[in-house]
Amino acid sequence: MYNWKEKRNKKAFLALADGTVFPAWSFGAETDRLGEVVFNTGTGYQEILTDPSYAGQIVTLTAPEIGNTGFNTADFESIKLHAEGLIVHNYNDASSWRAEQSLQDALIKADIPALAGIDTRALTIILRNSGTLKGYICASGDISHEEGVKRAREWEGLDGQDYASKVSTKELYTFDPEGIMSASWGLTEEPLPKADIPIVVYDFGIKFNILRRLRQQGMNLTIVPAQTPADEVLAMKPAGVFLSNGPADPSAVGYAIENIKQLVGKTPIMGICLGHQLLGWALGGKTCRLKFGHHGCNHPVKELATDKVEITSQNHNFMVDMDSLDKSIVEVTHINLNDNTVEGMRHKTEPAFSVQYHPEAAPGPHDSLYLFAQFKELIQKA
Repeated sequence: MYNWKEKRNKKAFLALADGTVFPAWSFGAETDRLGEVVFNTGTGYQEILTDPSYAGQIVTLTAPEIGNTGFNTADFESIKLHAEGLIVHNYNDASSWRAEQSLQDALIKADIPALAGIDTRALTIILRNSGTLKGYICASGDISHEEGVKRAREWEGLDGQDYASKVSTKELYTFDPEGIMSASWGLTEEPLPKADIPIVVYDFGIKFNILRRLRQQGMNLTIVPAQTPADEVLAMKPAGVFLSNGPADPSAVGYAIENIKQLVGKTPIMGICLGHQLLGWALGGKTCRLKFGHHGCNHPVKELATDKVEITSQNHNFMVDMDSLDKSIVEVTHINLNDNTVEGMRHKTEPAFSVQYHPEAAPGPHDSLYLFAQFKELIQKA
């Protein structure tokens, strides 16, 4: 931790493109970074920072006290930290028996800046009222507030940017062939089923826990780079194809949309988050930007067929435009109860469905885990 003089001087700051500046003290890497500033109502900062979907984003946590649980190898969602920066109200050193290192040490090792001492309530209200803003973290203290605002305004932002290819695997690989990562961690005594269902997973920014949940359904997972052609995927003779989550703007990932068009009707398909949005494009729909996105683990989603409400974990700034979907071939299956946006859809005649939220994340309850079993059933029927 830094001494009281460092905290009091607040030489670091967050500059927003609207001209707002928040003085702060740095507890991460002493580096400066640009990003899209969002707020997240969850507390799982390790899962957030290691989720590739947060590439390009500076995450503001609305919970006031952050850091107590530290960092550990079991809770990584990918091999590294992807967020551009972290904003908190108050940072605490690790005090959990599970902690293997502090949040501060993890951030410094990953060269990611983080700021504390900010009124995150005020910042969240700004983002809620004006919408997501471009921002500049100055952790070094080497530039003026005015220059920070200027750099935030001049940044190209995430619209029209393909970040999926930046975070995707560069080479094909098989996930967890020994079944070690997919164990239940004591939640059940049942062993993993035999991995005898061959699935190809498009990696647009895949999370480990999605792969674990698929493996727990008996799926043998081959992970391929985001730009893998559809004919190469079909040549692997998969029983199904999974479209992963990922960062930034789906309209910029045109190669994936074209590949998905070629896969629809030829193999069962399931998509999550960015994969859901890309499937929407492939089925003739479009996506548009939400005002401040959905980021957190308390979003209510209703399944229309049953009226069942699920409490879900979400992270996305874009959504499938309901009015753009061809209702003769696409059925909306889930809606967000906060704003009535599309949270799930399925093809009416072909084995393909997707959800916007993260059923693997289990934000307390396990409301949405049935979707992975649903994918398995779709494959078996096909």
